[in-house]
Amino acid sequence: MQSNRRDFIKGLTAASALAATQSVAKPFVAQPFTIIKDLKKISPNDKIRIATIGMGIQGNYDTQAALRNPDVELVAVADLYSGRLEHARTAFGQQLFTTRDYREILARPDVDAVLVVTPDHWHDHITIAALKAGKHVYCEKPMVQHLNEGKAVIDAWKKSGKTMQVGSQRISSAAFQEAKRLIQAGEIGAINYIESNNDRFNAIGAWNYSVPPDASPQTVDWDRFLGDAPKRPFDPIRFFRWRNFKDYGTGVAGDLFVHLITGVHYVTNTLGPTRIYSSGNLAYWKEHRDVPDVMTSIMDYPKTEQHDAFQMVLRVNFANAGKISNVTRIIGNEGTVEFSENNLILTKKKLPIAPGYGNYDSFFTFTEDVQKKFVEEYDAKYPPETRTAEPVKEVKFEAPKDDDAHAKHFADFFTNVRNGSQGTIEDPVFGFRAAAPVLACNESYFENKVVHWDPVTMTQKNPGAAKSKPAGSGTKKSIPAKKAVTAVTKKA
Repeated sequence: MQSNRRDFIKGLTAASALAATQSVAKPFVAQPFTIIKDLKKISPNDKIRIATIGMGIQGNYDTQAALRNPDVELVAVADLYSGRLEHARTAFGQQLFTTRDYREILARPDVDAVLVVTPDHWHDHITIAALKAGKHVYCEKPMVQHLNEGKAVIDAWKKSGKTMQVGSQRISSAAFQEAKRLIQAGEIGAINYIESNNDRFNAIGAWNYSVPPDASPQTVDWDRFLGDAPKRPFDPIRFFRWRNFKDYGTGVAGDLFVHLITGVHYVTNTLGPTRIYSSGNLAYWKEHRDVPDVMTSIMDYPKTEQHDAFQMVLRVNFANAGKISNVTRIIGNEGTVEFSENNLILTKKKLPIAPGYGNYDSFFTFTEDVQKKFVEEYDAKYPPETRTAEPVKEVKFEAPKDDDAHAKHFADFFTNVRNGSQGTIEDPVFGFRAAAPVLACNESYFENKVVHWDPVTMTQKNPGAAKSKPAGSGTKKSIPAKKAVTAVTKKA
């Protein structure tokens, strides 16, 4: 008999609680580790001991970035491919505890914080279990895979009292911080339009990652990888290139739009859009994927106390054989800020008060007498000083060469862990408000509809939504409970 999602989460919670008991923890006593006595609050003099769940590409990069912070120690990792566990011991030390079962990570009393770097369909499950097990959590973006999963993560975080950071690290870069300063200072006036893109044209950039020749049901725990995704025979392509499949990932929207929208939300202090529409197609990388490689989304942001109403357009093109310039451009009525992770250009350009006349204008169609009358009235209304615009000003900002946004993002997380605070730069509420619009992009694309979203209540407001459950209360694909409590994944 299949369990529903609520039973599934309860199963995870029960399993985590059971794994934390002394009887289950006994098999791990032989592993060398030092226990921090007070797991609720960490002294500034203590090391923060982390474990990474998912040692694929991003899992390795996240772990390395985390360890670039002082007094942080890696004690354990989990992954479903045996080769990555072996690689982790080689890269980070043979004393490292390794496992295929993330519950064993959560059971370890020496683990203060976990890095959840799994395929997207496991983010909410493992995050909730980790918070309930008393661990601080750094969860890769997007925070969840579906709109109906966000509020459960937020609730678990609030109840836990633990620190949680969502991993879209670009907002910790110097350029993004400068962009925020300029926007909040009103340097470009009222925002009316934002455009941001992330194009690519290469196989690895399109997620066609290398597949190890020893991939097999013996070296890969396929059933645990599937979790609550549809059951199917072992397929190494789906395992190592999971981003290409909507069963496990969130496509270009959840993987790349989320970076773009996170940056915009951080810089503008917005809560999110109210209307989202997407279009696109599978143009080039047609083998081995069921998500588009070209997508454009339009989002309408309402007027708030923080900003005027504006429209945002996001684009990803994995088949862009032309010049690629990936930037975010925020346009106001007095200038533009164009920025990437490493640099920024502010262009200030204000119109003169006087509108001018002549050239391609109706002035020449007037009779001579009317033209004279028009000029008299114009001169009376607009003195000479109102007819010249301020000179265009351009200000460039280059991030310091040693600016390390990835390590800084973790530094913010670790500072909050030490302080016993939940006030990270990208907490779960911010993380869901960034994830929800991009998940709505997928819903719009696959269902060919406009998605209406309430960014304040974080609730879907689609017409006809009564037929489906609102965000935070829906169900996902169900799986047998015995599968649910043993699943653990990797992130490529």
